[in-house]
Amino acid sequence: MFSAMVIMGSLANADSKSEAPPREITVSGDAEIKVVPDQVILTVAVETLDKDLLTAKQQNDDRVKKVLAVTTQFKIEPKHVQTDQLTIEPKYTDYQHTDPGHFTGYNVRKSVVICLKDLTHFEAVLMALLKAGTNRVDGVQFQTSELRKHRDAARLMAVKAAREKAAAMAGELGCKLGRPRTIVEGSGGLTTAGRTAYQNMSSNAGSPDTGAEGGFSPGQISVTANVTVHFDLTD
Repeated sequence: MFSAMVIMGSLANADSKSEAPPREITVSGDAEIKVVPDQVILTVAVETLDKDLLTAKQQNDDRVKKVLAVTTQFKIEPKHVQTDQLTIEPKYTDYQHTDPGHFTGYNVRKSVVICLKDLTHFEAVLMALLKAGTNRVDGVQFQTSELRKHRDAARLMAVKAAREKAAAMAGELGCKLGRPRTIVEGSGGLTTAGRTAYQNMSSNAGSPDTGAEGGFSPGQISVTANVTVHFDLTD
């Protein structure tokens, strides 16, 4: 009984040693699609300051109403306008750790987020918002409403690029490309003018580029995709 077990164990070890490790190649594929934006997200804010809290709040409300009136003037649908983040805090001058400083008043701040679908009105809307009482522009985010379609196309291009790269490398080494073992999607994204942005969540593309005549030019959005693929190698 003991001898048989030893023989079977020896055969099992021989089989395991005879199994060659799988031959594979790992490559990454990248793709980029240039897209002209068809909408812009404007994030603006109104700040007011007064030593009387109720006065500061009332002044802020009045100016925000004028800002919202601009959206009505340009026929922006209410579903594309959102008031966001109300903050109220006391302000002091010459603040130090041991001295709170001189009280200057209560700062009231309210943000408004606007999705503008007609980019031909972008500059006119921005100027109207500033005249209505906006004193902060926190974000100008050019976007595409068809991001999903462009991301899908970029992803397929990235997979094709990975296969072509792997086939070329394998051929140079005298091998053939087999079936893919794993496919992992990497970090793709949305950028505009080389700055990071994001779509259908929000983005922070910063200020748009300024044209030669002082106007704004949204330029193009780059939709990118990245994949990593593990292929088998055959003779």
